[in-house]
Amino acid sequence: MVRQAKAGRARARRASRRLLWRLAALAGLFALAFAAWLWWDMREWRPDPQLYPEQGALVPDGIAPVKFETLKAVGAGFVYLPLAAGAGTDAPGGFADRFAQAKAAGMKVGVLLRFDPCAPADAQSGMFAQMVPREGDLLPPAIALGALADGCQPAVSDAAVESELMTLINQIELHAGKRAILQLSPDFQTRHHTATALARDLWLRRDRARPDYAGRPWLLWSANSARVTEASEEPVEWVVVQK
Repeated sequence: MVRQAKAGRARARRASRRLLWRLAALAGLFALAFAAWLWWDMREWRPDPQLYPEQGALVPDGIAPVKFETLKAVGAGFVYLPLAAGAGTDAPGGFADRFAQAKAAGMKVGVLLRFDPCAPADAQSGMFAQMVPREGDLLPPAIALGALADGCQPAVSDAAVESELMTLINQIELHAGKRAILQLSPDFQTRHHTATALARDLWLRRDRARPDYAGRPWLLWSANSARVTEASEEPVEWVVVQK
């Protein structure tokens, strides 16, 4: 009797463990299926146009072809073009070529300069002034603040980074005749507290969920960092404007 009772309890424990393993496997499969659905849904997802009537795109770096007429047809009312040193600015399909094509497509065009904390402000603003014409119908210039100075050689202090950034902002605004928008990453905000220190409109980034890491309202939101469209082989960063 005792042995039978022990055997019964052992069978019950084994059955319980099998059930737990099956439930864990089922939960894992559900999580994988949900992740796959979310990834697939995000490929073409954008915020509801009724909530965010003004929507646009930041096209990828490099010289990959972009069909700006198609981009406009899939809902982009404006486009920002990235400008970075050594990014094939004068090459076919580079910045100058894309700028002309976007204007020809009738899109509102802006330029995003990626701030390099290791480089002097004068060199960066000089490239901007050389490549970006002074045209009154351009969107406000944007400065991407993502890279930190951790890898700079020689080393650059946080105070020096912030000083050069302020110089760059002033020089860009002088050339453009408009106040700059700061595309602010969470890491840069944590290090430099830029949203508090500088009174400029913000461009924040977070897939699907409204960003709040700046601690104050934003103007632009990159809601989908990799929206797949027929406008280019590479995904575009989908951007909406706060009403």
